[in-house]
Amino acid sequence: MYIRIASLLIMALVSQTLFAQQQKPVLLYPNGVPNSKKAPAAYVEKREGDIISLVTDPTITPYLSAKGKATGAAIIIFPGGSYINLAMGHEGAAIAQEFNKIGVAAFVVKYRLPNDDIMVDKTIGPLQDAERAIQIVRQRAVEWGVNPSKVGIIGFSAGGHLASTLDTHFDKVVIENKDNINLRPDFAMLIYPVVSFGPFAHAYSRENLIGKNPSSETLALYSNEKQVTANTPPTFLVHAEDDDVVPVQNSLLFYDALVKNKVKAEIHIFQEGGHGFGLNNSKSINHWFDWAANWLNENGF
Repeated sequence: MYIRIASLLIMALVSQTLFAQQQKPVLLYPNGVPNSKKAPAAYVEKREGDIISLVTDPTITPYLSAKGKATGAAIIIFPGGSYINLAMGHEGAAIAQEFNKIGVAAFVVKYRLPNDDIMVDKTIGPLQDAERAIQIVRQRAVEWGVNPSKVGIIGFSAGGHLASTLDTHFDKVVIENKDNINLRPDFAMLIYPVVSFGPFAHAYSRENLIGKNPSSETLALYSNEKQVTANTPPTFLVHAEDDDVVPVQNSLLFYDALVKNKVKAEIHIFQEGGHGFGLNNSKSINHWFDWAANWLNENGF
């Protein structure tokens, strides 16, 4: 009996240690959300399990490593969901906890999903929240034990499109930035990302962000492989060859653009795995997170 009680106490302590890493969500805009319209009565945030939709008040949730383990590096996480909802569990909290294990502070963003009902210009809504996320992490770097020159981003699926947009549009400032905070990520990780709005586009994500009949200029602007420059941050990519939701060409096109612009980059293509596998691809004995951790070390992050 005493052994059982001791075991339960140990489990409780371990559980407390794990959950102590997560802090309360922080409003991205405590003084009012920019580019917003009053939401219709029926537009109320909805949660089904770990899936969130109809976001009107975007937040960022810090997950901080234990003080003795923290390296000063930080990563901002954008879950996927076709720009219609957010997979906050396996593409959010689970990712944050994994980064904490290697001493990286993680911040999960509950960003607004593009919608004409709540936004004046839905094409910039998610980017505003991404820019504000990196702005607030750098503003509160001392409080959170973060080195402001080691702040990266990671995005999954449509969250990968948002991450690749910030990766390439960081100089297009769409938020108030009186203090001239640097909005450029120091590195980016794109996991089975939507990147291109051309022939290999995920049509649903494209339509949700820029509408059914976008101009050719808008299509090109948000086809992020076309926006890569020599100043694009170092980028790590993962995709599965058999992804039948977001074609692998999205990652290949972005990687090709990075190489052409002499940007440090690494890409890993699983031969199988499909789409949306989160941390663990059940079709492979390899773990992309191990590759990602090694890449961060090799690049000094």
